[in-house]
Amino acid sequence: MAEIKKIATRESYGATLVELGKIDKKIVVLDADLAGSTKSGMFGKEFPDRFFNCGIAEQNMIGVAAGLATMGLIPFVSTFAMFAACRPYEQIRNSIGYPHLNVKICASHGGISVGADGASHQCCEDFALMRTIPKMLVMCPSDDIEARQMVKAVHEYDGPCYIRFARSATPVYHDENYKFEIGKGEVVVDGSDVAIIATGIVLPEAVKAAEILKSKNISARIINMGTIKPLDAEITIKAAQECKKIITVEEHTIFGGLGEAVCGVLAENYPVPVKRIGINDVFGFSAEADELMEYFGLWAANIAETTEKFLQK
Repeated sequence: MAEIKKIATRESYGATLVELGKIDKKIVVLDADLAGSTKSGMFGKEFPDRFFNCGIAEQNMIGVAAGLATMGLIPFVSTFAMFAACRPYEQIRNSIGYPHLNVKICASHGGISVGADGASHQCCEDFALMRTIPKMLVMCPSDDIEARQMVKAVHEYDGPCYIRFARSATPVYHDENYKFEIGKGEVVVDGSDVAIIATGIVLPEAVKAAEILKSKNISARIINMGTIKPLDAEITIKAAQECKKIITVEEHTIFGGLGEAVCGVLAENYPVPVKRIGINDVFGFSAEADELMEYFGLWAANIAETTEKFLQK
């Protein structure tokens, strides 16, 4: 069996910026002194006259991006999720969201998988914060192919967007025939006993969990929800109607993110039992990423075990 290729989606982001920069001179990229980590530096190396290192001044960077957008440019703003969503929230709300400016906020190092950086850098609230801003798109790709297409999609979209990219390399399971659409989910594995809806780097773990559950005669439908806002209500309601029980999995607090978005859609349209798997009302802590993923129940074996117990209730 061939080894599955792994690529960090932040690498996908940097490479796609360079690709787009060659065909659209309106693209400008801003970073907060983390271009090597966010991979926006790939664009800076290729187009130094369109790259701006704003230093460790994220609130000011958002203001600069807003100003550039009013001049008809397309700013892509890059930094860690903690400094992209939390620190400049008020500036994002008032300077980008309220005037509905065409700014793309592209965050890396979200969730607990940043590992030993600890709770101060483990941003598990970014989906929730960004979802509260009217008309703000919120997305999280699961692999290299989806990440590249997501960046191209927001380049074409006129309005504010937030995308979270991963620090660690993750399996590439899509092929070049995959077509990402804003606001659309994707059935990755079909099943009928339970639907597991996942986003970002935990999606491959959900797929592995389906294999574990299959060995126990449990048929799990796995849905990739690359767009968290607007959520794909159609695919969510259909999963509830056909599977009767829903699990959500996210590298994010269970409050305000994918899980609550799914619960909101189902409560209004087709109520069924939902179990949310994620960070449960606690801060993270310093440890290796693998240890944290296991501790918070995000590995395939954890997901399968939680799902099996949920079905027994």
